[in-house]
Amino acid sequence: MIQQIDFSILNFIQDYIKCDFLDFLFPIITHLGDAGFVWILIAVSLMFFKNYRKTGVAMAIGLVLGLIIGNIILKNLFGRLRPFEVAEGINLLIKAPKDPSFPSGHTLASFISATIVFINHKKAGMWLFVLAFLIAFSRLYLYVHFPTDVLFGGILGVVIANLSLFLYKKFQKSN
Repeated sequence: MIQQIDFSILNFIQDYIKCDFLDFLFPIITHLGDAGFVWILIAVSLMFFKNYRKTGVAMAIGLVLGLIIGNIILKNLFGRLRPFEVAEGINLLIKAPKDPSFPSGHTLASFISATIVFINHKKAGMWLFVLAFLIAFSRLYLYVHFPTDVLFGGILGVVIANLSLFLYKKFQKSN
């Protein structure tokens, strides 16, 4: 039942939203999230500025937790096939990911980062949420994740972001 809904959404995107411009744009957007690259770059950059150091450190904590919980534990625990591995006749616009589908690591890292920045710096956080949503949607558009992978990755990202901020504050109080 859930997989039928997932495929209905993916196929709607392919049938009604897919176009040459987005075929060009979404691989670029999705590659920003490869290995959390853009988020790691932002976190490290923020650590160089005193007013943003807390945010950068919290992002680093969150990204490490997301890697452990999402990519190492949950992906291997669930081992879910990706949509292009289940459906026939899908021509990918990017290189086929090799790891399991659930949860979406790109979405997880994006929502961890955007949430932490938003909590500490609302205006910048809003812009990062736009990027996070674009990266998450790119995973659906490119047919490499099911909507439930992306949805859960986003929710888990918000939870891990709040946990990271809690751990950071707890660590700061103990010093």
